[in-house]
Amino acid sequence: MTTIKTPRARRPRKAGRRHPLASVALIAIGLLFTGGAYAAFSTGTALATTDASSQQTIAQGEKLFAANCATCHGLSAQGSSEGPSLIGVGAASVDFQVGTGRMPLQMQGPQAQKKPVQFTVEQTAALAAYVASLAPGPAIPAAELLNASGDASAGAELFRINCAMCHNVAGAGGALTEGKFAPAIENVSAQHIYEAMLTGPQNMPVFNDMNISPEDKRDIITYLKYVEDNPSPGGLALGSLGPVAEGLFIWIFGLGAIVALTVWITAKSN
Repeated sequence: MTTIKTPRARRPRKAGRRHPLASVALIAIGLLFTGGAYAAFSTGTALATTDASSQQTIAQGEKLFAANCATCHGLSAQGSSEGPSLIGVGAASVDFQVGTGRMPLQMQGPQAQKKPVQFTVEQTAALAAYVASLAPGPAIPAAELLNASGDASAGAELFRINCAMCHNVAGAGGALTEGKFAPAIENVSAQHIYEAMLTGPQNMPVFNDMNISPEDKRDIITYLKYVEDNPSPGGLALGSLGPVAEGLFIWIFGLGAIVALTVWITAKSN
């Protein structure tokens, strides 16, 4: 005789027994709160480190200044017979002079020569921060003023009025008096162009924000970058030196070709 087994009834769960996933949930919640607390603590620590690093940067810049600049500019940047005072020149002036390699000075002359940069970006920033801490001065320009997204035509007009008499209308540079010169502006970073206008290095006049507004400076940078990116549509630019170079080319090569042709025809007829 076959007996039919009936399924056992499931025992009811005890009221005090935990679900198997409860431990996992508790661990996850604990990790979540621990991570949040750690993130908050880390953020506060990072902010404190950032605040402290500015003082560390200034201290680093002071050491670099004492080792590389104090011989000419004085131990406290007060200046000497070999170099001017740097008190009040601001971070922009230091960033331009050091960032373009003009400082430290290679040799005494009519003006500082551009040469390979001697310091890293971080060291340049430290030197700029130290000099800026001595007295208020022009600061390094904001990034939105350096993106060459202004009005190129307005910048061209401003450049012709204020800059072309020295730097040439195409930014090719030109000679000045007593061995001085206005350098070419090709392949110069937008930041250094802005800083040069702001601080007036060498023989260049200072174009502060009362003379040329920050927006106008951005327009000038836009024009210069447009000229840099778009070569002469008329063919060989001859150094972009204007009618003098073009006239010399005609006199030397044009008349030379005519004389050579005349000699050839005369020789042929004889």
